Amino acid sequence: MHNRAISIAHDPVRKRFLPFHCPVITENEIAAVVKVLESGWLTTGSKVKQFEDEFRRFVGSAYAVAVNSGTAALHLALAAVGIQEGDEVIVPTMTFAATAEVVLYLRARPVLIDCEPGTLNMDPGKLETAIGPKTKAVIPVHFGGHPCDMQRILEIGRAHRLKVIEDAAHALPAAYQGRTIGGIGDITCFSFYATKTITTGEGGMATTENPEWANTMRILSLHGISHDAWKRYSAEGSWYYEILSPGYKYNLTDVAASLGVEQLEKCRDFYQARKRIAEAYREGFSDLPEIVTPPSDPKVQHAWHLYVIQLDLDRLTIDRGQFIEALKEENIGTSVHFIPLHLHPYYRDTFGYRPEEFPIAYSAFERIVSLPIYPRMTTADVDDVIGAVRAIVEKYRR
Repeated sequence: MHNRAISIAHDPVRKRFLPFHCPVITENEIAAVVKVLESGWLTTGSKVKQFEDEFRRFVGSAYAVAVNSGTAALHLALAAVGIQEGDEVIVPTMTFAATAEVVLYLRARPVLIDCEPGTLNMDPGKLETAIGPKTKAVIPVHFGGHPCDMQRILEIGRAHRLKVIEDAAHALPAAYQGRTIGGIGDITCFSFYATKTITTGEGGMATTENPEWANTMRILSLHGISHDAWKRYSAEGSWYYEILSPGYKYNLTDVAASLGVEQLEKCRDFYQARKRIAEAYREGFSDLPEIVTPPSDPKVQHAWHLYVIQLDLDRLTIDRGQFIEALKEENIGTSVHFIPLHLHPYYRDTFGYRPEEFPIAYSAFERIVSLPIYPRMTTADVDDVIGAVRAIVEKYRR
């Protein structure tokens, strides 16, 4: 990529910088946190239990286990289904670090596969060819909030006796063929990081229909201590506890869960706001062949956690990096999701992956830009993003 400076040569469409993301925190969230602080019980307690119960009802799962990150949820999910040293787990290369690193936590091997060109989701055709005798699980990632082809992935998984652990960090509230993401795969893992569709600051949730897996994840999330260990400092608890397995410090706090309860109440309203922004972007870029907008299959409900455009670089005189810099000059914040895993030094050097080994992800990476999409954006904000993109395309069109 080139590093030469570029300029739109006019005043930016905005006077103030529009950040890539800004969470919606209202007086309700603040009051809920204060109430927990005043209660004297700050760590895992009744508020976490409330959040788990309301979340599992929201997504339609039998069990929900709250943890301190989406990464923790993925780690516990793999441990619960029995992933061990020497096993292989199939992971898309087009994802964030967490999806593959949790496999490494268990001394198993992540096997990377390419994505589909439109959705950037795991390609089910590549999944089948990557399965070997050591393959024990697959982690489909619902990229940007667009559900993967779960019917094909589940069919392949069942045929080869693989556990299907969904990485739904982007996928609340998403749905596939009328079913809410959260009750489809064996275990589904959500993230409530600050930039996600609802947030607890840091946090995650694992949902499942399997009571044994739920119990295992719950025990492992707090040092492997026997069930309801958090009650031991309350009037209803006991000082006695037993360590059932080497566990982790992955529990969510009541402070964080109080945010989650309030955010979950607004989840559908947040979704409608994101959907309106996505529709405005699609309409605003519809006549620009230089901008490829993300697809939305009629069989799915896209959560619109991300709005990722792909640049047709053959039609532009600048590259992706310069496009981002031009947007910054227009006071528009952006991001890139993601640098494919196989391009990172660790995966390249450890497993011998080459850039061209996953051509769809590699090509997409050079062209993708994530635009702002969050409920606090005003109509004027959205219009400013559209105007800035159009101005850049018009200036640098071949």
